[in-house]
Amino acid sequence: MNTTAQTPPDTTAGDGVSADGVTDTIPADGEGRPTAPAAPAAPAAPAAPGEAGASREYRLARLVTDGVEPKNVIIVLVLLLGVVRYGLAGLGWGAFAALFAAVIPTWFIRRGMRRGEIEDRHVGQRKRRLVVLPLVLLSVLTSLVTMVLLDAPTDMTAIVLAMFASLLPLLLVTVWWKISVHTAVTGGATVCLALALSPWWLLAAPVVGVVAWSRVVLRDHTLAQTVAGTALGAVTAGLTFWAAR
Repeated sequence: MNTTAQTPPDTTAGDGVSADGVTDTIPADGEGRPTAPAAPAAPAAPAAPGEAGASREYRLARLVTDGVEPKNVIIVLVLLLGVVRYGLAGLGWGAFAALFAAVIPTWFIRRGMRRGEIEDRHVGQRKRRLVVLPLVLLSVLTSLVTMVLLDAPTDMTAIVLAMFASLLPLLLVTVWWKISVHTAVTGGATVCLALALSPWWLLAAPVVGVVAWSRVVLRDHTLAQTVAGTALGAVTAGLTFWAAR
């Protein structure tokens, strides 16, 4: 009986073909050698509760610092004081004061930022403040002299004089210590509004504390620098405004 030998099927997988005839895709390197499959990417670790809380605190502090910056406080102060005390005429004088005490200094700071001479809108470097503050002083003095010559309402002239009087010691202290201008302006504005409009404005004092907190959280100032700024602004601006009325 003549039998024909049959070749058994190849049970080894080679060249991407399995024993059952199904083609497999096997990754290979440039020389044809199979490579190991890439490991799946590890999922990103969730932020720790403490880190998330710190991030929220930082964002809130940044909102406070930017929202209650000296420029904004000064604009609100002079416009509010002007319109409440003298109506539309006072509003006009308030706008004039804001131009020299807030708008022009802000323009100068932004110009310095575009040129790379000033690093941020709050002029974080103490030495840069020694350049900015004298220019702010000059701008406020220009406003003050003009208002006196044009016989502006008493309280409007007094508030600009109070700003000028506060800037002088701020500049002197900044020569050797980075005192907080944020809290100086906010503290001075609170006292001046209480003297001009109503003692009830003293209830806004916690706002000064919140501003101080934001400056410390952002590490722009120490607690001592914010407290010193508050005291200097409240006392200097308050006494000057009271005496000039």
